[in-house]
Amino acid sequence: MNPTNTSHTDLESAARQTMLENGFEPEFPPGVQQQLAQLASHPPEIAPSATIRDLRNLLWSSIDNDTSRDLDQVEVAQHMSTGDVKVLIGIADVDAFVPKDSPIDQHAAKETTTVYTGVHNFSMLPEQLSTGISSLLEEADKLSIVIEVVVSAEGRVQSGDVYRAIIRNKAQLTYDSVGSWLEGKSSPPAKVAASTELQAQLQLQSKVADALRAERFRHGALNIETTETHPIVHSAQVVDVVKQQKNEATELIEDFMIAANGVVARMLEKVSSIRRVVKTPERWNRIVELAAQLGETLPPAADSKALNAFLLKRKAADPDHFADLSLSVIKLMGPGEYILERPGDPEPGHFGLAVQDYTHSTAPNRRFADLVTQRLIKAVLTHQPVPYSDAELTSVAAICTAKENAARKVEREMSKRIAAVMMSDRVGQQFDAIVTGVNAHGTFVRILQPCVEGLLARGHAGVDVGDKLRVSLLSTDVQRGYIDFAKA
Repeated sequence: MNPTNTSHTDLESAARQTMLENGFEPEFPPGVQQQLAQLASHPPEIAPSATIRDLRNLLWSSIDNDTSRDLDQVEVAQHMSTGDVKVLIGIADVDAFVPKDSPIDQHAAKETTTVYTGVHNFSMLPEQLSTGISSLLEEADKLSIVIEVVVSAEGRVQSGDVYRAIIRNKAQLTYDSVGSWLEGKSSPPAKVAASTELQAQLQLQSKVADALRAERFRHGALNIETTETHPIVHSAQVVDVVKQQKNEATELIEDFMIAANGVVARMLEKVSSIRRVVKTPERWNRIVELAAQLGETLPPAADSKALNAFLLKRKAADPDHFADLSLSVIKLMGPGEYILERPGDPEPGHFGLAVQDYTHSTAPNRRFADLVTQRLIKAVLTHQPVPYSDAELTSVAAICTAKENAARKVEREMSKRIAAVMMSDRVGQQFDAIVTGVNAHGTFVRILQPCVEGLLARGHAGVDVGDKLRVSLLSTDVQRGYIDFAKA
């Protein structure tokens, strides 16, 4: 099947149908619009008080994707007389606009996550909130939960604090431009070039993030690299699929997010809360076998430090195929999940991050678990009972886990369809490829440019994972997301 390039509108319809098939409700119920109207006429007061600090004078900035409007996190760092650095991470105070059990909250509790399909974002919250009122957009006074992290020169978290504040994002920046500048590959983006103070601020943040990351690696955090892609759309047509690259800016935000989530988890140790865990791999023996096939030896008992050393060695030896090895390890580790943790419960921890204390608190515009955690934080700050019973938290954790898995399925299906659309007018062309999988379902290859995966339908005899070869495109099936290649 070789259709012409399918329209952007058709893909949006396919995305909506895929959402419905996987248990999501893309349309907001009528009560949501009523609540938004009431919020517009009676917005919460944004003013300092005895419990809300005024931190608008600090040089806050955000770093996110080029097109992101649902901004959850801003950062600023300060040198301390001790030689440590205090990192302040401001998180959007979504709870201030979305009361528990309100219509918007009830809908968010069912959806639990924003789903990014490449052609349309299905927001957990109405966009008037997630990309407007509660988003930490540039040059606007915003309510926030601030998480302080004091970090030593060696990258150890010395202490933490959490409180409410009003902040003002002074510079809305993007991963690609800031990352390229921090890595010395380009000049600073315009907003950064215009301010030597902002340049120094971002360089300080990058230095602290590097130290935090190195400390996590010393404790066994895994250096994993997966292949993620996003479509390039012009004039309602998919014209390319490009690989998303990690850089210094993406890692900076990830490192601060991990540190902030650790501070919040420790803050909530005396109350019941939701934790994000990746348990010790049950299929460790298969990971050991995988390493043995590559001539490496891992210990018989799960060991994140040994696993990371193996991954680093393979990354240096075979960078082209490292993303596929990473994906295999991720699958064998098993998916993360949300669980209830009560005071005194043993902590299963997060194997991949090599941390014991971890929750999700930094994306309340996009994830319901983070919004629930925000309410727990406020209860602790005001010495009030937490607003959820253990039974409620257990239910929230289970629903969030299930919907996160469903969201990954939606995004995976749409990624295949988008790739098929983009390749549909290139039948007969040849590409450089690498074999990514050989199993009972067939032999799969990923072409290097554009970054697209498909079935090696012809010429697969004798090829194996990691082999590099030249392939030609046989056919595409947009409806099913199929792309078939032949060995050239």
